[in-house]
Amino acid sequence: MRSMRQAILFLLIILLMATFSLPINAHISPTFTLEEKTIVEIQKSMESGDITSKQLVQLYLLRIAEYDKHGPRINSVLEINPDALQIAEALDRERAAKGPRGPLHGIPILLKDNIGTDDKMHTSAGSMALANHHAPEDSYVVQQLREAGAVILGKTNMTEWAGFMSDFMISGYSSRGGQVLNPYGLGNMDVGGSSSGSAAAVASNFATVAIGTETAGSIIYPSSRNAIAGIKPTVGLVSRYGIIPVSHSQDTVGPMARTVADAAILLQSLAGADPRDPATVTNVHQADIDYTKCLQASGLRGARIGIPRYYYTQLSENEQKIMKKAIDSMEQQGAVIIDPVEIPSAAELDQSESGVLSYELKTNLNYYLSKCSVNVPVHSLKELIAFNNNHPKEMLKYGQNRLVNAEMTSGTLTEPEYIKGKIKDLHLSQQEGIDFAIKRHQLDALVFPSFEGSNITGKSGYPAVTVPAGYTSAGVPVGITFTAMAYSEPTLIKLAYSFEQATRHRIPPRM
Repeated sequence: MRSMRQAILFLLIILLMATFSLPINAHISPTFTLEEKTIVEIQKSMESGDITSKQLVQLYLLRIAEYDKHGPRINSVLEINPDALQIAEALDRERAAKGPRGPLHGIPILLKDNIGTDDKMHTSAGSMALANHHAPEDSYVVQQLREAGAVILGKTNMTEWAGFMSDFMISGYSSRGGQVLNPYGLGNMDVGGSSSGSAAAVASNFATVAIGTETAGSIIYPSSRNAIAGIKPTVGLVSRYGIIPVSHSQDTVGPMARTVADAAILLQSLAGADPRDPATVTNVHQADIDYTKCLQASGLRGARIGIPRYYYTQLSENEQKIMKKAIDSMEQQGAVIIDPVEIPSAAELDQSESGVLSYELKTNLNYYLSKCSVNVPVHSLKELIAFNNNHPKEMLKYGQNRLVNAEMTSGTLTEPEYIKGKIKDLHLSQQEGIDFAIKRHQLDALVFPSFEGSNITGKSGYPAVTVPAGYTSAGVPVGITFTAMAYSEPTLIKLAYSFEQATRHRIPPRM
């Protein structure tokens, strides 16, 4: 069935190409190459007339057909927006008449499949249970992207229910989309957390940029594993309205791109206060920040960087060497390295599980599913579990113990265990965690290897920015992740950009 769906998608792409009489390569400058193009570079090419948004969309669609559904079969793109070419052509006409709206005008963007769009595409969180679900309205982030002039190219595959279906589910697998592969090691390399489709698609140059979501590592983890830049914003910087939820305490939405600059440009359009998401009420002044002004090549000079060695103990010898080179490079760029830095709560956070996510999953998912149309077969967590049980071959390849555990809670968030666990998580991750280290050593940021700090940044709701740091001898990408306290995105972007410009570790995968 999956191969049939892929064949249908491939045919749809070809039909879309044939719908328009203009040859794909007509008027495209012979010097224009799609691979690794940044937003700024594409905008310059559009301004000079070397390429149009419509032609750009066609080129990305052909690349998806060639490498995502054929050849190496990365399987990162779950659905193509049937209106993408028409939208791009309309934006080209608008550019000619009025000029571009901004840096995202005509830029093709892929969205994780839990992000709602009011169009012909589905929003399913990777589950066959929601295969026929159409969101009743655009999510906040999609509203922002459309207003900025972006072209929503399609939806990306993801770990089903953002990884909160089963303890045993492999990253990048969903019943609706199958398994996403890491383009750096097809079938032999971990693709990362639940935003794996977005990461693999960006790494493979199937779109200019993509959007992911994170609860506990789902942007940072796949970004690190696919040698791209990822920003996990502070919970409250970007509205979660219209996104299939897991946890109101930890869920956030963020950009995934091949460069820090592209991620910063994308974040600029996403940030903002939204009365439909209470977490954004403290964000009223953050929307005025211009994140592109944080792109400073000398950003590491004089910065105080802390190294929490607890999070380095599980690294392989190869990974240790990569991180040592990364730290040495920061020092060479003028950073002040504080090594080691203690995070008092690190061990306790890793060894104890509060269960907060299970309690919140039921409350949040029940609310979302209750609003789905009658065409959807499930309208509660209980009905979802029953649907999966009734279709075990398709739905239960890895089980659903996380969903079952969540259903055993009351759904009222009144359990003492939940209340105490949530307060404890915040205390350990903030006051006895990141806050403690930052304040004690007067740090600008902490540096974690790859995704090792995702638990503490997830529970605290604090931001993180990851960039490529190198590759193991087996070719596995390794990232370096900067984090600090709430709404420290400007500082983290500055540091990550400075490191990126000094090292330039990203190498495109050999497709």
